[in-house]
Amino acid sequence: MNSVDIALKESLEIGGAVGAALVDFTSGMTLGTAGSAHALDLDVAAAGNTEVIRAKLRTMESLGLQDTIEDILITLGRQYHLIRLLQSHSGRGLFLYLVLDKNRANLALARHRLRAIESQLDV
Repeated sequence: MNSVDIALKESLEIGGAVGAALVDFTSGMTLGTAGSAHALDLDVAAAGNTEVIRAKLRTMESLGLQDTIEDILITLGRQYHLIRLLQSHSGRGLFLYLVLDKNRANLALARHRLRAIESQLDV
């Protein structure tokens, strides 16, 4: 089992990774961050992405969808922002947040790798 620090370190080893965070979306608080502080403020990004998740969950409820969110992708001009809700910790309201440099990242591989990191995470 991986600790939060090891999971975040492994997330940064994904090709093109700029920053990573483990976030509690019930509170919007980060449980850990790693990466370049120059690229973005991960605490602010985590709080903002908490609102994205909450909005999507409300929409799913309004539509009567009986399903779960695996991940949410936000594509910017130069970056991918990947939000992976932790199914293994679904009762705790946690997500892994990964910021990737679009020119250096392989999105499919990043999603696959983040799923593997989640499966080993011990929070």
